[in-house]
Amino acid sequence: MKVIYTYTDEAPALATHSFLPIIEAYAGKADVEVETRDISLAGRILAAFDLVPDALGELGELAKTPEANIIKLPNISASIPQLKAAVKELQAAGHAVPDYPDDPQTDEERAARAAYDSVKGSAVNPVLREGNSDRRAPASVKNFARSHPHSMGAWSSESASHVATMSDGDFRHSERSVTVAEAGELRIEHVAADGTVTVLKPAVKVQAGEVVDAAVMRAGALQAFLAEQVADAKAKGVLFSVHLKATMMKVSDPILFGHAVTAYFADVFAQYGDDLASVGADPDDGLASVLTALEKLPAEKRAAIEKAITATYDSGPGLAMVDSDRGITNLHVPSDVIIDASMPAAIRSSGQMWNAAGEQQDAKFVIPDSSYAALYAEAVAFCREHGAFDPTTMGTVPNVGLMAQKAEEYGSHDKTFEIGTPGTVRVVDAAGTALLEHEVAAGDVWRACQTKDAPIRNWVQLAVSRARATGWPAVFWLDETRAHDAQVIQKVRAYLADEDTDGLTIEILPVAEATRYTLERAKRGENTISVTGNVLRDYLTDLFPIMELGTSAKMLSIVPLMNGGGLFETGAGGSAPKHVQQLVRENHLRWDSLGEFLALAVSLEFLADKTGNPRAGVLGKTLDDATGALLENGKSPSRRAGELDNRGSHFYLALYWAKALAEQTDDAELAKVFAPLAERLAAAEETIVGELNGVQGSPVELGGYYVVDKAKADEVMRPSATFNTALAEF
Repeated sequence: MKVIYTYTDEAPALATHSFLPIIEAYAGKADVEVETRDISLAGRILAAFDLVPDALGELGELAKTPEANIIKLPNISASIPQLKAAVKELQAAGHAVPDYPDDPQTDEERAARAAYDSVKGSAVNPVLREGNSDRRAPASVKNFARSHPHSMGAWSSESASHVATMSDGDFRHSERSVTVAEAGELRIEHVAADGTVTVLKPAVKVQAGEVVDAAVMRAGALQAFLAEQVADAKAKGVLFSVHLKATMMKVSDPILFGHAVTAYFADVFAQYGDDLASVGADPDDGLASVLTALEKLPAEKRAAIEKAITATYDSGPGLAMVDSDRGITNLHVPSDVIIDASMPAAIRSSGQMWNAAGEQQDAKFVIPDSSYAALYAEAVAFCREHGAFDPTTMGTVPNVGLMAQKAEEYGSHDKTFEIGTPGTVRVVDAAGTALLEHEVAAGDVWRACQTKDAPIRNWVQLAVSRARATGWPAVFWLDETRAHDAQVIQKVRAYLADEDTDGLTIEILPVAEATRYTLERAKRGENTISVTGNVLRDYLTDLFPIMELGTSAKMLSIVPLMNGGGLFETGAGGSAPKHVQQLVRENHLRWDSLGEFLALAVSLEFLADKTGNPRAGVLGKTLDDATGALLENGKSPSRRAGELDNRGSHFYLALYWAKALAEQTDDAELAKVFAPLAERLAAAEETIVGELNGVQGSPVELGGYYVVDKAKADEVMRPSATFNTALAEF
């Protein structure tokens, strides 16, 4: 068994250039093999066109075996604008990849589009996640947050911020669900009013006991809802902000985002829609894409549309901003405002977002689909009533998440369709029987998703084991009035009956009640295990860690793979783009690799248990000790240039790790090996930190954003000759 360390994107990838040499040097002394696999967006694009080996596919197969020991860093879940930007960089670097075809007409273009569709959105996680998720704040991290609390914005009981969501016509209210009795294949088809049948997906393989859902977002209801929210935001004097998951939900949510752009700029599209369409302006790609397409219009027409856009800004509600200084709004790019990052940030900062003047202001949080909107609505209402949470006293909320084998909504991409003509969409079995069906209109977004039986059983077992290990209540966030959840609840109750739950508190509550129950306990300093589906797993493991710890990057994320291997995730990467921008501008990377430290320690202990290599276990235990020392001594990255950053944090981790290895008594020979390194790094501390901090303050060149020049990245991320020499000579 080896440690497979993934090379991904943005700040986590840059941090790898600094941290990986340390890992390799230390692991080599304990007979632990470390290999890397490139699953970055650029790497996945190249693999999709057979220009490099398919590293993700290889890891996907490995994840199904007992030998898997994969450390997975955050990667880009690419929106179409991100995908197109990566393609441009690859082409500029000399790679023979085709343009992304927006409207494929030839077989070659259709093949290229299919290749790109396999890469965009959440393409990595469903492949690797052959197990369910166990995410929690390690005790050392939680204790540190309590003794060194992060800032929390003060809430006002007069806050006008609120969540707006649909009450009908959305996925939640139209959902239908069935449990399939026998293994086989299903077909998804569209039947027009005249009886014409169009097969949307010819073969959906299903297993016995699998839950299959179908739901539709009705375009007319969505448009009416968005128009109402724009008007209401104006009337209430709050910012208009849309919160979606346009990366993970890579087909449906960009379409919903486009509707929001069109709703806010309704007059512009009513008057100039044909002109905009003529130059390929697609609101699904965001306002920035529309503004770029304007350049293709004649100057006079372009000026008229720009004037109309400015008039909308003046007459409409204020727009929440992503970057007030640069004029980048909430509607500019669909991947800029991802709900599980944007909503916790707003809740942490007084329930407000930034306006065009760079000031915080109350906001209307528009979450069209009501499936999980209650989580945020309840959190906003709770903070308005009780004030901000106190990190020094609040409880912790670990999560057991159902995600194995593409479970639930995140497995719906290849079964999501924007409807072209009215009719009926139905899911049909091999005998021709319609299991699920919906009447649809043009523009509706229809989707189906699957949840296999074995992952549900494993999820229940994992929840019970965590409840038993901690003694904390475990709450299944399931709503019997929702079609999908009703099917899952039947299975949960059956599988709970097979487990020893004596003395345990196990609850099944719908989202709003589960949120209130958990928030009330957290406020009292009590801990609660959230047991959720795939999407809520994402939402909760950002919301609670951001309130508890100040960031979701400090969570320990273990995926016990169903066939015996291990996948160790290192936290969320939502803030990674801003970190890269600061590095390029100031040569300061504030990315915190704590998640990498935590995941590596558990991975080493896992390897020790699996292979009988006690030295790997010593490495893991001492890495935990070093991580604790790093936190206690305040050696995490600073936000300001000229101070300790990611590279300095890595040096101190190496120093404390070497010291812990030199001082441990489980392996005297290993202690003797590391003692000289510990002494050398300690003696050179001032010099090394001076070299690491001294390079900061000036711009750096990485050769690209998606296609980084690795030699340049090495040079930028390893600027201390003294430290580099010490590692090399070790």
